[in-house]
Amino acid sequence: MWKPYGAEFAGTFLMVLLGCGSIALGWNSLSVSITFGFGVFIAIMIFQPISGAHINPAVSAAFAVRGDLPWKHLAGYITAQVLGGILAAAIIKDGATTSSITYSSAWLVEILITLLLMGTIIKLVEIKASRFTLALGVGAMVGLLAFTFGSLTGASMNPARSIGPNLFTDSGNYSLYIGGPIIGAILATFIPSPQDEESLTHVQDLE
Repeated sequence: MWKPYGAEFAGTFLMVLLGCGSIALGWNSLSVSITFGFGVFIAIMIFQPISGAHINPAVSAAFAVRGDLPWKHLAGYITAQVLGGILAAAIIKDGATTSSITYSSAWLVEILITLLLMGTIIKLVEIKASRFTLALGVGAMVGLLAFTFGSLTGASMNPARSIGPNLFTDSGNYSLYIGGPIIGAILATFIPSPQDEESLTHVQDLE
């Protein structure tokens, strides 16, 4: 399993390096959002065949809940992702996620946007999208959500994206940027899919 863990480490490192690096360079919100989306796109294109390219502890936790990732590998995935984000942050020393709204509102925003992101990922997986379509869809959603909600909470959606930068900038808010995305991603797994609804209909017909 070391190869998938290495892929998660490298993919998260790449995403945080590019995305938070654009913040360190002082780019505007649109450019930063596009760069985060591009970082996700590139990470998925490179590492998806190796590890699934979750590059996000919240996504890995949700896939474990769905049964798509064995629970015994979850700790390894999360550790690799967090370490990848920390290494990138150590190089950049910028890109912390901070909130401009009330603490309770920030929790709601992080839960909602991560739910939307995970819902997109699940849908693309369910329709067996090609690697390019998956990378483009997820990257575009990350960029869109980052641009729309970035001014409110930094639009983390990813504990590994926030832990490293917040550690090196002493910005705190770890409970928000860890708990919010994980709750949102797991909630997305309980949204019924068309396949689930079809199966329920068949059961009802038999009754």
